[in-house]
Parts: sequence; structure tokens; C-alpha cells
Amino acid sequence: MAPSAASGGSSLPSGFAVFTTFPDLLFIFEFVFGGLVWILIASSHVPIPLIQGWVMFTSVSCFIATTLLLFLYLIGAHGSRTSWITLVFSFVVTLLYVVHAVFSLIRWKSS
Repeated sequence: MAPSAASGGSSLPSGFAVFTTFPDLLFIFEFVFGGLVWILIASSHVPIPLIQGWVMFTSVSCFIATTLLLFLYLIGAHGSRTSWITLVFSFVVTLLYVVHAVFSLIRWKSS
């Protein structure tokens, strides 16, 4: 695919301008609620510790990914361009996570 077709026409914010747009402003809430999740997971008592470890791993991984993405936006590593291919791929991966979670919940409720 040609580079011009893979990058969008709009520019992404860099530096502290990241905190002035709504989607990027959600980074702050992700940090706050991510910290609260860590506290709640670490202080809970579960019968199978493996479950708690998996949830903590997932939470920490998402927090690290969010922190890395915020850092990349702050330093302007994206060069004010976005790759729509990566964005479509990200939506597909997120959709797969949601579908997996829904079917796992259905299986758990039926057992």
C-alpha cells in the first residue's frame, strides 16, 4: 500500500496539546482508574491465586501500553501522522478481545 494511502489527512496532537482533545484526555482517567484497579486487585482475596495473577498481569500490561502510547504522543514520535492500517488492526484486536470475553462469560454462566 502506498504511504499516502496508509496515513490519514488529520494531524495528531503532540506535547501537552495531547491533553486538550477529548480522546487523548482519557489518558488521565486511564491512569487514575488503572491505579485503583491495581489497589483493588492486590487487596482482594480470591480462592484461586492464579486468577488474581492473570487479572493483575492484564491490568499491568494495559497500563504499560497506555503509558507507552501517552509517552509517544508527548514526544511527538508519530510525526503528526496516523496509520489507518494500524488503527483498523487495533479495532479488530479489541473486537476479538470483547468477543472472547463475552463468550467466556456465557460459558461461565452456563456451567
